[in-house]
Amino acid sequence: MKRLISWVIISLSFHAVFAQTEGMALVKGGEYTPLYGVEKDKKILVPSFYLDRTPVTHAEFLQFVEEHPQWRKSQVLRLFADERYLDLWTDDLHFPEELAHSPVNNISWFAAKAYCDCQGKRLPNVDEWEYAAMADEAKKDARSDSLYNVKVLRGYEVPKTYLKKVGQSPKNYWGIYDLHGLVWEWTMDFNSIILTGESRNNGNTDQGMFCASGALGANDLMNYAAFMRYAMRSSLKAKFSVSNLGFRCATDVRVATSMPDLND
Repeated sequence: MKRLISWVIISLSFHAVFAQTEGMALVKGGEYTPLYGVEKDKKILVPSFYLDRTPVTHAEFLQFVEEHPQWRKSQVLRLFADERYLDLWTDDLHFPEELAHSPVNNISWFAAKAYCDCQGKRLPNVDEWEYAAMADEAKKDARSDSLYNVKVLRGYEVPKTYLKKVGQSPKNYWGIYDLHGLVWEWTMDFNSIILTGESRNNGNTDQGMFCASGALGANDLMNYAAFMRYAMRSSLKAKFSVSNLGFRCATDVRVATSMPDLND
C-alpha cells in the first residue's frame, strides 16, 4: 500500500509540473553578456527556465479577469493601473472579437504580475528575456548577425503590430514566437538598470537612456535594438498601460531533490 501511495504522489507531482509548463518552451541556461550591468566582456550565467511560447492574449486575460474581478477595467485601482488600462476593451468582459488571439496590451506591470502569479508562474527577468530573445530560428545567439538585428529593428518600425495574432511568425531556436515584432514585453525587473555618474545625469535615468549618454557603460554599441528595449523599459512606471506593451510568463525549472523510496 505504501508503495502504491508513493507512485500516486509521484504521478500527481509530474502531472502538476507538466500542466504548469504546457504551452511553454524550455530555454536551456548558459552564459551571455548583457547590454548593461557587467564589465565589458564579462558574462553572467542564466539558469534554465521555461518561457511562454507566445505572449498572453486578450482571450487568456479575459479568463483571468472573470475569476479575479479586481483586475477588471472598471474595478482596478488606479494605484495599479492608469486610465489607459485595457483601453481596447469595450467593457469589463468584452473586446472586439478579432482581438481574441492578439497580444493583450494596455496592461500594467501590476496586472501582468498578478496574472502570472495566478498561473503559478512569474514574469521573466530582464536577463532571461534578453537571453531568449537573442536567438533566431537557427542559433542560440544571433546578435552578431547584422541581418538579424536589422530584421528586429524593422519590426519595431511597423505600426500597430499589437493587432496581429500571436504565433504567426517563425519560432526561434527555443521554439518561442513573437519576442520581436508584436509588442514590447514587461519583465519582472524592468526598472533595474540604473546609470552611474558617468552619464552626468544622476537622478534622471530616463533622459540618460534616451540620450547618447545611454551608450556609456554598454557592452555592445552596435546593438541598437537592445538599446531601444532598455530605453523603453527605463521610461516605464509599474502602473503604466501602453498600447504596444504586453507580457508573457516564465517559470523555474523544477528538479526533484528528493523522491519517495519505493523500496520501503
